[in-house]
Amino acid sequence: MTTAVPGYEATTAHLISGKDDVKGTRVYSPAGDDLGHIDDVMIDPASGKVVYGVLQFGGFLGIGSDYHPIPFGKLRYDGARGVYVTDLTKAQLEGAPAYSDDWRSNRDWQKRSYDHYGVNPYWL
Repeated sequence: MTTAVPGYEATTAHLISGKDDVKGTRVYSPAGDDLGHIDDVMIDPASGKVVYGVLQFGGFLGIGSDYHPIPFGKLRYDGARGVYVTDLTKAQLEGAPAYSDDWRSNRDWQKRSYDHYGVNPYWL
């Protein structure tokens, strides 16, 4: 993935840090709605693929927020603005499968999530 992160020279070999460049980055809908920010990225250790961006959504100052693991392929980095843009709407996020404590290992939950977002599961 080649992105233009503010303060970095764009090259074809450009790498970004999940901790410094992705975590905290705002996410916007196509209509320009601020959907929240990336709280974490999830990596499949077997393939090395970044498979989810965990969106912190709603709440106030982190209180009452919801967390939505979004297939990373649904996020596009907008280097000019320094944000991620997704084709997802607030209604789609709110209608996503309920976040569960075992989502990282629950293949049924992951399949329902990928189906909800209209993306092929990362393990296929």
